[in-house]
Order: sequence, then C-alpha cells, then structure tokens
Amino acid sequence: MTENQERIVVVTGASRGIGRSICEVFAGPGTRIFFNYFSPADPEAEKAAAAETVAVVEKAGGRAQGMWANVSVADEVDSFFKKVMGEAGRVDVLVNNAGITRDSLLVRMKEDEWDSVISVNLKGPFLCTQQAAKIMMKQRCGKIVNIASVVGVMGNFGQANYVSSKAGIIGLTKTCAKELAPRGVTVNAVAPGFIETDMTAALSDKARDRMLDTIPLARPGKPADVASAVAFLASDAGAYITGQVLHVNGGMYM
Repeated sequence: MTENQERIVVVTGASRGIGRSICEVFAGPGTRIFFNYFSPADPEAEKAAAAETVAVVEKAGGRAQGMWANVSVADEVDSFFKKVMGEAGRVDVLVNNAGITRDSLLVRMKEDEWDSVISVNLKGPFLCTQQAAKIMMKQRCGKIVNIASVVGVMGNFGQANYVSSKAGIIGLTKTCAKELAPRGVTVNAVAPGFIETDMTAALSDKARDRMLDTIPLARPGKPADVASAVAFLASDAGAYITGQVLHVNGGMYM
C-alpha cells in the first residue's frame, strides 16, 4: 500500500450493530469500505439498514458500498470479492463479523438450526478468509480480524451451535495466522462478551440480569468497544500481533 492509495476495508455483516460500528471506526478520508448484508426474512429492512451504514461512513468522510451477499455460499462470496477487486484492486483489511443465532437446548436443537449457524458463523469466515488470503498473499501484506465470542471459550447454556461456531473461529484464526505469517499477513480474533445489539436486545430481563451478574464491570459493552479493538488489531500498532484472541467482555472471562 503506497502513501496515496486508499485503504480498502472489507467487513461482513455490517448493516447494523457491531458491523456498522466497525465500519464507522474505520471511516475517514482515504478509506474505502465494502460490506455485505443479507437477511432474506426482511430484505427491504436490511437494505434500508445497509443504506444507514453507508451514510454513517460518508458522514465521517469515507466511502462505503454495501452488497447483498450470503457469506455461507461460495459463489456469492466469490462474486463479492471479484466486485471489490474490480473496483479497488486490493484488500488491506478483512473483518469477519457476520453471524446469526438459533438458540435451543441440545436435545431439542433441530438439524437446520445447527447447520444454518455453522454455515454463516464458521463456513462464512472460512470462505471470506480464503478469498482475502489469496489477495493479501500476493500483496505480501494484510490484516484479518475475526469476531469470535466469549462463549467460544466458556460455553453457554442453549447455544451448542453458536458456541461451536465461535470456538471454531478461534481455531481458524490460529491456523490461518500460522499459514499467512510468512507473507506478512496477520490474523487475530476479537471475542466480545455481552454487547448491546439487536441480538442481545431480544433477551428477557431475567436473562439480561443473570448475564450482568457475571460481569465484574457490571454493565454491558457497546458495539464501539468491539470496533475499537478491531481497529487496533488492524492498525500499525498491532503489526506484531498475530494468532491472538483479544477479549472484550468487561472481565466476564479472565
């Protein structure tokens, strides 16, 4: 990356919540952000939310473009990265943030609930990292940051699928860090704890209180807390860090 080149950042699942905050923390003059969004249940609402992310980035002086793509489908991921390369010609940062939940007790969990979560949360980062790695290895530089979760190291009641996907993200991070380090590419993970998002807003008051009782700082985190950690790992200040998991959880896991 030369002094006058735009910094090209790719973020998955950035129409709202943590993904949007990640786009916002990278936004500014000299940065161009590409992100995907996907929600077949309510495509119009998802498109509107993606437009809000674009507006947030542009307000900060950056450029952003959202694209409808399912990260769990190889052909769609391939098309997404071809679009990025066709318009920008490089990828400097990839943040694998897209994720879903389909919570259920193990003995009641349906096979499709398992498959859908693993496909988006683990297969998606595999497919996106594979595409980005090919680009970054040729560049001999790049930063990849995966969004894991505190439950990926602790386990969690009623989330066998989600926990497994996030534990898998940590393993994927460490393996990719080893494989890509010789080409100057770093790969790290950020593991959020209880963060205020649309996903956690669906919790009952009882479940929320139970969760807060496990946090020494006695409050939930904000999407910006996670975004700041991602920005650090993707910055020059994090250049000598790879294969690590940065926990952002208010002391929930130590």
